[in-house]
Amino acid sequence: MKPDTLKDKFIPVLTILLALIAVWYAAAILMNASFQRDMDQRGNVTSTAMEFVEKTLSQPKPILPAPHQVAINVFENTFLRKLSSNRSLVYHAGVTLSSTVLGFGLGTLLGIAIAVGIVHIKTLDRSLMPWIIASQTVPILAIAPMVIVVLGAINITGLIPKALISTYLSFFPVAVGMVKGLRSPEIMHLDLMRTYNATALQTFWKLRVPASIPFLFTSMKVAIAASLVGAIVGELPTGAVAGIGSKLLAGSYYSQTIDIWAALVAGSVLAAMLVAIVGLVSKIVDRAMGGRPA
Repeated sequence: MKPDTLKDKFIPVLTILLALIAVWYAAAILMNASFQRDMDQRGNVTSTAMEFVEKTLSQPKPILPAPHQVAINVFENTFLRKLSSNRSLVYHAGVTLSSTVLGFGLGTLLGIAIAVGIVHIKTLDRSLMPWIIASQTVPILAIAPMVIVVLGAINITGLIPKALISTYLSFFPVAVGMVKGLRSPEIMHLDLMRTYNATALQTFWKLRVPASIPFLFTSMKVAIAASLVGAIVGELPTGAVAGIGSKLLAGSYYSQTIDIWAALVAGSVLAAMLVAIVGLVSKIVDRAMGGRPA
């Protein structure tokens, strides 16, 4: 089979992106039209169809900002601001990134530890796994304020509460993925290890762990994105003055919808970068273990 070229991968993605932008522009015109019509009536202004469309796409506080408005805002607050400025998206992304990485690290370690326990202890498999699944049915928006209040009562504020919220969201995919990975070796391979009189620890390190690595990194891609969501949600109930969550709060307070969408774009770009880094590390580890490139 002929391998996919860069062109084969790029064109479908670009086509979908252009279609989304076209739909976005159409939605912006429709959603902003009512307000613009009222403004024209109050000012006794008669606009042509083209002028009316241009006005709907250039409102300072639109219901739905146009893509070019968001792009301009992102560019200005990324490249034209000092990194220390509270208007810099890079600065806010860095604040959110710190709690994201800490929460992701804790969540990964917790997920691996839980998976190892579930695989090797039948009691944990029967008792703990249902509770882990049930824990993810509770909305994070309900848990985040509780975590903030409880930890604040014992003077734990700042980075730790947000990181723990990220940990709560990120440990689950890692635990599930590692359980699947640690149980992935075939019975024939396990029987072979018994034939060699290998101990449980040797079987774990030489068979189960190598077999679980692909599952681990796949789940880590999900976990790092979930960790970012947790960090942003954790900033909302604290009234944070820095971070992507604080940008969302400030934008909602002052009806700065363009700032809100710019913060969302910044969060999306940050998530894509983090997932790409995990994917790169996955390839490096795979090659170090003797895997062949696809």
